[in-house]
Amino acid sequence: MVDAVLFEFLHTEMVAELWAHEADPDPGPGEQKMNLLVLESMGFRVGQALGERLPRETLALREELDVLKFLCKDLWVAVFQKQMDSLRTNHQGTYVLQDSSFPLLIRMASGLQYVEEAPKFLAFTCGLLRGTLSTLGIKSLVTASVVALPACRFQVVVQRS
Repeated sequence: MVDAVLFEFLHTEMVAELWAHEADPDPGPGEQKMNLLVLESMGFRVGQALGERLPRETLALREELDVLKFLCKDLWVAVFQKQMDSLRTNHQGTYVLQDSSFPLLIRMASGLQYVEEAPKFLAFTCGLLRGTLSTLGIKSLVTASVVALPACRFQVVVQRS
């Protein structure tokens, strides 16, 4: 339990620190995009490090669907102490992972005004997923969306050569 609280606090502080350096109280889209890119890049590196520490059996997974199932179950439990709620696919390289109570958004769930702030809190996790997939040999594009807090949806599009 303590680990989850520490991770949540660290994540919140990373987001706050990036947005605290904005000179303008109403930053332009370019500055916001740069901050999201920094968070996503940090998450990517953490995801790579997590992927490098996976058991050998996991590294042997060859099917995309098996790898995504692993992310939804084992990786999500390791990072957020719960499994992802839903995994859907079109069997053509697009996967939708849904979490109805994403831990990093639960504290924001008290009002609709926070829906606009949610992308800041999802960028790191998008990078985390993409980095882990990269280590497992899958190039991908990961995006996140929020319809109603604290639920969120991650879309993973596998990039094939």
